[in-house]
Amino acid sequence: MKKLLAHIPIAVIGGLVYMGIEILWRGHTHWTMGMLGGVCFALIGLLDEWQDHPPMLLQMVQGAAIVTALELLVGLIVNRWLGWDVWDYSDMPGNLWGQVCPQFAAAWLVLSWAAVKLENLMHKWLDSG
Repeated sequence: MKKLLAHIPIAVIGGLVYMGIEILWRGHTHWTMGMLGGVCFALIGLLDEWQDHPPMLLQMVQGAAIVTALELLVGLIVNRWLGWDVWDYSDMPGNLWGQVCPQFAAAWLVLSWAAVKLENLMHKWLDSG
């Protein structure tokens, strides 16, 4: 449990980074994106620990799958059920209910590499203090 709680600051920073990326990309963000980004960032980082340092490509594929699955789940809740219209990929080819699309799943693959590297650096920094 203590190890899991140690990931809370990492999740907060990951959520803030995610919101910053979204502001740069779309010009705006939503608090739910900070929550989703933080959870995804922490889970991607935990892959390395749960699986005893798997190859980077595997972590990237798993990270992209985690983000895409959670984006679909959260999208169905906040966009379709609650009607908040936080994002809409309906104009993207191959989209699923306007919540996920292959183009962004590929982007998550690349961003997962950055998340693994950043999360590892954050662990070194937090563990040394």
